[in-house]
Formats: sequence, structure tokens, C-alpha cells
Amino acid sequence: MHFFLRSARAFALLSMAALPTFASLALDAAPPPLAPRKPKDVSVHGDRRIDDYFWLRDKTDPAVLAHLRAENAYTAAVTAPLEPLRAQLYTEMVGRLQETDTNPPAKKGDWWYYHRTEKGKQYPIYCRKHLSLDAPEQVILDVNVLAQGEKFMSVGRQAVSDSGHRLAYSVDRTGYRSYEIRVKDLRTGAEVAQRIGQASSFVWAADNDTLFYVQEDPVTKRDFHLGRWTLSNGKQAWLYEEKDELFGIRVSRSLDGAWLFCESASKTTGEARALPANNPLGTWRLLVPRETDHHYEVDHRDGLFYFVTNRSAKNYRIATAPVATPDETHWTEFLPHHPAVKLSGLTLFRDHAVVSEREDGLPQLRVIDLRTRAAHRIAFPEPVFTAGLAANLDAATATVQVSYQSLVTPPSIFRYDLAARTRTLLKQTAVLGGYDPSRYKSERVWVRAADGTQIPVSLVYRADLRAAGPQPLYLYGYGSYGASLPASFSSARLSLLDRGVIYAIAHVRGGGELGEPWREAGRMKQKMTTFTDFIACAESLVQRGYTQPAQLVTSGGSAGGLLMGAVLNLRPDLFQAAVIKVPFVDVLNTMLDASLPLTTAEYIEWGNPTVKDEYGWMRAYSPYDNLRAQNYPAILVTTALNDSQVPYWEGAKYVAKLRPLKTDQNPLLLKIALEPAGHGGASGRYDALRETAFDYAFLLSTLKLK
Repeated sequence: MHFFLRSARAFALLSMAALPTFASLALDAAPPPLAPRKPKDVSVHGDRRIDDYFWLRDKTDPAVLAHLRAENAYTAAVTAPLEPLRAQLYTEMVGRLQETDTNPPAKKGDWWYYHRTEKGKQYPIYCRKHLSLDAPEQVILDVNVLAQGEKFMSVGRQAVSDSGHRLAYSVDRTGYRSYEIRVKDLRTGAEVAQRIGQASSFVWAADNDTLFYVQEDPVTKRDFHLGRWTLSNGKQAWLYEEKDELFGIRVSRSLDGAWLFCESASKTTGEARALPANNPLGTWRLLVPRETDHHYEVDHRDGLFYFVTNRSAKNYRIATAPVATPDETHWTEFLPHHPAVKLSGLTLFRDHAVVSEREDGLPQLRVIDLRTRAAHRIAFPEPVFTAGLAANLDAATATVQVSYQSLVTPPSIFRYDLAARTRTLLKQTAVLGGYDPSRYKSERVWVRAADGTQIPVSLVYRADLRAAGPQPLYLYGYGSYGASLPASFSSARLSLLDRGVIYAIAHVRGGGELGEPWREAGRMKQKMTTFTDFIACAESLVQRGYTQPAQLVTSGGSAGGLLMGAVLNLRPDLFQAAVIKVPFVDVLNTMLDASLPLTTAEYIEWGNPTVKDEYGWMRAYSPYDNLRAQNYPAILVTTALNDSQVPYWEGAKYVAKLRPLKTDQNPLLLKIALEPAGHGGASGRYDALRETAFDYAFLLSTLKLK
């Protein structure tokens, strides 16, 4: 608890290689044995692979469930000595929360919408007030009430009809991301008896009676079916089915409320259909037919469609076209392509457009006056940050809500005047317990990869605990799907920083931090680049004196779990410990099974293993298939039985195969949620903090910190 008072000399002592490790763990516990079962023997493209643990896929098999329970029991026994530290960490984390809190309201029509939390309650409460913020509060959805009697509760989407009388919302009660649409009459509180299952996105038409929705295939979980639900007569109609297994669909509505859009997209190609919101029985019109590798999204304002398109623009540009003639021959350039600036989003207000951009690895917001075309960027004060538009429900506004935070600055909401270029702080999330941001420092360094490319790394630490020499460092990464890791604030993370741990994010290729070329350089045939980039970041942080392998821990989840598995196979000597969460590590077996959720759509991210060359790409890095006899760091793998994104068996098989192979005495643990939980873990905010405390306690124990 008092580690933050220790001196730089203490850090020098801590860095000595002879320091014993894992002294806080009960390493004398025996791991669960696995009885021999018939292996799966398969040959693909002449490559024979024998999978001794394929049988762990069958969660209806009592032996599988017994094994998973035994793994949990083993993990509980090994980590039992960490319970006081876990409790301490959890108490610290909760102690920093403003448990009863309210977010800034956003106006739509005659109503102000907001959500709030109450002390001791796991979930948010969604509310509104009529006309004035001084009006009485109406609770439109209390997720705590929905969660009564449930072990998991997630509210996916919410949409209020134009009249303000009806609320459509979706819930998942299992963690499998199988959402059900429900409708509530906000005048009476009564729920409509009819419900729609296996749903994803949905929007209201302007008549307040028609709901357009997308349903998924219950097996593959591909969003493929557009439907229309008329509440007054209960009728449902199928309108469109996406037959290409690489594509999924979603529905949306323009901020001005005039148009509905159904966008069909793969990882690299897209097309959109449109329907006037006031004509729900009309025919959806295809705007620009799909063409391989042409990806676009569309919005509407004042009789024009706005296309954010990669046509002749790797990092996207914006073009407009009249509603009557949306084809490309009628496009007019609105915002040209800039090779160094990725356009990632567009929001259209009455007099201004706000363009979400990313340049030099950082998010930016560009404001364009639609009357004069004058443009400016909203200035942000720190060298490492994340920013974007917050809740803005009304197109006819001259001010918008902007969210901002950094590794040091807590989440903040500003009201920004688009014309005057002034800002007013509406709220900054309180961090209790005396948090002083001036005691912490964030920075960004650039690391040279094996091919000479410069990789950005974001770091944060407590300034007064920054040692002259190496100290504990937690390195996090992802690097897939073009997703950019935000340099965001975490009050829970302070429990690491206040113990002298540096926290770092490696923005490796495969992510989107430096635009589409950054993504392309780390996917498909080039996927190995993601892993070598991460290794280069770890090596550089050691070479620069931030840390050393005995003090370097790491973590990643989902596709970031793939990153962890591949990196630990390649360079296990670089790390003291790793937490691998819901990991995509059994790449070949998963991608060879087209019946599994999400697999076919992923062919454009990883490759299709039925194609020999593409099989070879994955065979080279698939963590499960490349485990071998060598020393590995301490490893904690976490997963969930109901995870639909990455099946539980990937982590379970990884641990089962690695345990007899590894040549060290370091702990290898599997922690699986057998009760309902999802890809992101527990649904309640307090339960999520308990999971974080568990992970942190494991890592801190390997670093001899408490």
C-alpha cells in the first residue's frame, strides 16, 4: 500500500535480476490433469496437424465442464494468497469513483436526455426532462431493474421515436451478444408484448409506428436481414437479405431525421441503400452499387447526400451529390483526400460539418462552416489524448458537445460553439481520493521497427516515482481491424501508477492510428508485422532504460490476445508476465470452420485458410499451432463460456497444450467465467472492477509489488 513512498534507490534495488519472483503465489498447487481423449488429426494443403485438445470445444460434455471447473479451482488455489491485495485494489478503485453521478444532458426535440448512476448500483439509469432542466425527471430505462434476477445484463442500443412517446431498446441477458428488441410506451410505462430476437441495429421511421431493424444469423452471427416492424398491427416484413457471407448490414438515420440508411459492408467494400424517413412503406434505393475495395458511408443534409469514400483516396475524402442523382457521375468534391490525414467520420449540423480525422497518430476534429467553407480544427492541449464528439442529438444547433480525455486528464465534456470557436467545460469526471493530475506525466515516443518504420508508443507514469533506471512497466497492445487504441484515462490504472508502474500503449501496425496504410501493413499477408512491431516496442523501452525484461509485463484481449500469443511464442524472454484476455489464439481451427460466429467475414482480415498461400500466412503465427518447448513468462488467460466473439475453448485449449510443453516453473492459469458473461467480461461496473483487480494483483505479484 505504501509503495508510492519508496525512493529511487528502492527502484534500483527492485531492478536487480536476483530478486525472487512469484513469492506471493501458491505454486505448490497441482494443475488439473487431463485424461487422454481421441485427438483430431487433420491435413490441410499437405500440412498435418494433430490437435489433442479439440474435444474441449464441446461444452455439453460433462468432462469439459468438469475440466473448466478444475482449472478455475487451480487458479483460485494458486492466487489465494493474493486475496488481500485484490481486496485492497478493489477498495482503491471504488474509492476513486463518484458513485452517484450524472452526465451532461443532450437535447432532442422537447426533451433533455441523460443518464446517471447511484451508489451501490451496478448499472446506469436513463432519464429525461421535458423542455427545461428544472422539470421533473422521468426515468425511461433503469437497467438495474432490468437486471433483477439476471446474472448478466447489457443494453445494446436505445432509440426514442420522433414523438417522444416510444422507446425501443435491446438487451442481452447471457453475454452471447444475442440482443432482443423491446419497445416501451413512455407515457404509460407499459411494454409492448411483441419482441424481436437476434437483433442488432434498429431505427424509427418518422411515423412513430415503424421500426426498421437488422437481424443476425443465430449460428454465424452475421447481420444479414433487414426487417420492418409496424407496431400498430404487429406485422413484420422482410425487406432485404445480404447473401454474400463476407458482408453484414446495419441501419441508421441521418441526424436531421430525413433519411434512413441501410449500409452493407465487408472489411474493405461497402454500399448503401436509402429511404425517406417519412415514407416507411417506400422502396429502399441503392445509391452506389458495390465495387470491390470501394468502401463508402453516407449521410444527408439539406437535399444533399454526403459520401465519405475511399474512391481514389486511400485515407478517404468527402463528396456530395443531389438526392435525386446520387451516382458518382454527379459527385462534387467537398473535402479532398490528404495522404497524411485519415477521415474517419462526418457529422452534419445545420450550419456546420464536423469531420473526425486522425493525423500523426492522434484524433482531431475539423469544423467546416457550410455557408462559407471556412474550416478550423478544435485545439487540444496535451501531446497524447483522445477526443471526439459526445452526445449530440439535434442537427439544428450552433453548439456541440465534445469529449476529451488523456492518460492524465479524466473524461471531460465541453460545449463548443462552432462559430465563435469557444468552449465551456460542462463536466469532468470526478476522481476521488485526492487525485492531482500534475503529479502524473504522459509522453509519446517513437520506436524504430525492423523495417525502419516509426511506431508511436504512448506512456504515462507518476512523475515523482520515475526512477533514474529501469522500473516496472505494463505494455498494452491490439493492432487489428484498423482499430486505434485510445490514449484514455483510467482511474483504476492509478493503482498501478501509484505503485511505480509505467503504463505504455504500443500503437502497432494493423491498427488505424496512422490511417489506412497503417492498417494494410498489418493484415492478411503482412500480419506478422503487427507482432514484430510490438516486439520492437518492448525492446526499445528496455534499451531506453524505461524497464527491463524482469520488470516488463504485458496484456491484450481478443485480437490483442492473438498479439500476446504470437509475441510470447517469438520472444518469451522479453516479458515477466502476461494477462491474455478472451484470446483469439486457435487461428487455423477457427478460420477453417465456416459455421463458427464471425468466421467468414474475417476472411478479409486474416485470410481464407482453404487457399494454400493464405493458410501459410496463418500457419506461421497461429499461437496455438506454434507453441513449443521453451521457457514462457507467467501467464493468466481469462475467457467466458458464453463468449460469442472468441469461443471459450481457444483459451482453454491454449493453456492445456502449453502446460506440458513449457520448460519453466512460472504459473500458467486459466480463469473462465462459467456464469453468464460476455466478450468484455462482467456487465456490472463493480463486477468489472473486481475483474480488473484480479488481473492487476496477478501482474503486481510477478513484479513483487503490493
